[in-house]
Amino acid sequence: MTNCRRILMPIPLHDFDPTEVALSWRILRDAGHQIEFATVDGTRGHADPMMLSGEGLDPWGWLPGLRKLRLFGLMLRADHHGRQAYAALESAPAFLQPQRYQDLNAAQYDALLLPGGHAKGMRPYLEDRVLQALVAEFFDSGKPVAAVCHGVLLAARSISPRTGRSVLYGRKTTALTWKLERSAWDLTRFLARFWDPGYYRTYGESKGEPAGYWSVEQEVRRALASDADFVDVPPGAPDYLRKTGGLVRDRAGDERAAWVVRDGNYLSARWPGDVHTFARRYADMLA
Repeated sequence: MTNCRRILMPIPLHDFDPTEVALSWRILRDAGHQIEFATVDGTRGHADPMMLSGEGLDPWGWLPGLRKLRLFGLMLRADHHGRQAYAALESAPAFLQPQRYQDLNAAQYDALLLPGGHAKGMRPYLEDRVLQALVAEFFDSGKPVAAVCHGVLLAARSISPRTGRSVLYGRKTTALTWKLERSAWDLTRFLARFWDPGYYRTYGESKGEPAGYWSVEQEVRRALASDADFVDVPPGAPDYLRKTGGLVRDRAGDERAAWVVRDGNYLSARWPGDVHTFARRYADMLA
């Protein structure tokens, strides 16, 4: 296919969000593109198991005999679109045989996609210096880059050797908002997974730090040239409550719940509820 693009999607070994990885993969694959994966050591990655099953996300989830009884878990896990895409992804050769971060360079690929996830297994991915240098190489090359949720945080931490600043400095972006992150965190720490109150926070605040200081939104904002470069849904926007409530996800053919921001060859989105729109927009960019 003449418009086929070779897209790199680096992922962590554990705890990535299944919707952000698998649904993006499926939509871009169906648009005719070739998606290749990479992990730190070249072994296959695994999605956050609680986002697939929902088990362990209820107040009784710590009890082995009741773990499979799900209420909050059914609401918080990936929806059927994400789960079906992940089931298909697990038989894809490129996913099962990823490259190693250290063996890659931007010249090998046409585009980059950075997915996210929130559990603690995301930390090695977000903190990997080799991967950050590769992300910076893509941005400095001018090739298309897309990032969603914590993938935007990885981009924010990637420093351009040309400028000595974050590759997002001077760009407009969105990311997982503190409102969305805090609402999921509050639900789990107070009502659902109360025995593990930090599950929905990849990084938490230390004593004396303001609430949300290490949220995705606040760390990304600190990397930008201007606070106004973080673009959230403006009050009064059509479908504002649908977009910001965290209860409704977009669908194929229905973008009302989605919020995606484009700045030149860079595309960003907030959470799994944006991914249908995010991946389709990226496919349009690559076409």
